[in-house]
Amino acid sequence: MDVLTIVLIAIGLAMDAFAVSIAKGIIIEHKRRESALLLASFFGGFQVLMPVIGYFAGLSLREVIMGIDHWIAFGLLTIIALKMLYDSTRKEDGTKEESLRVHSLFTLAVATSIDALMVGLSFAFLQTSILVPILAIGSITFLLSITGFSFGCVLGRIVGNKVKIVGGLILIAIGIKILLDHLA
Repeated sequence: MDVLTIVLIAIGLAMDAFAVSIAKGIIIEHKRRESALLLASFFGGFQVLMPVIGYFAGLSLREVIMGIDHWIAFGLLTIIALKMLYDSTRKEDGTKEESLRVHSLFTLAVATSIDALMVGLSFAFLQTSILVPILAIGSITFLLSITGFSFGCVLGRIVGNKVKIVGGLILIAIGIKILLDHLA
């Protein structure tokens, strides 16, 4: 597999994480640098882990996963988005700090990397070496997540507190896109 193909696959896989990072950058108000690194580490790490799992899972799980992966991603993103929309309607008391929680990071990382599992399966079917692709996928996802988070922070400062609604709608749109891509 040539370098250009690997980079294009990595960018394609990183787009969901990029969009979610923008949404999180919009709502996180404190410890932004640490939050960006944590989010990017989770997303990049799962984008490395999932193709490895897919690679070793082989043909036996392919049909099961392909049948429900889009529903899982849609459900997880919708739940998180609905919580963001709910939080945007609550009155702020000035003491609540938006931060990243491990269970939320885990859920988002799984939701945005399920397609990477299928890519890992395809690497196994093509008998392609997995080391270089997973390193590229993880690195590009990490960098795009940091970039997206930073962009979201700027957008959040410009638009204000009600931008949480935008973040929630972005997550719902990503979930719907994943669902429609797999149903079409």
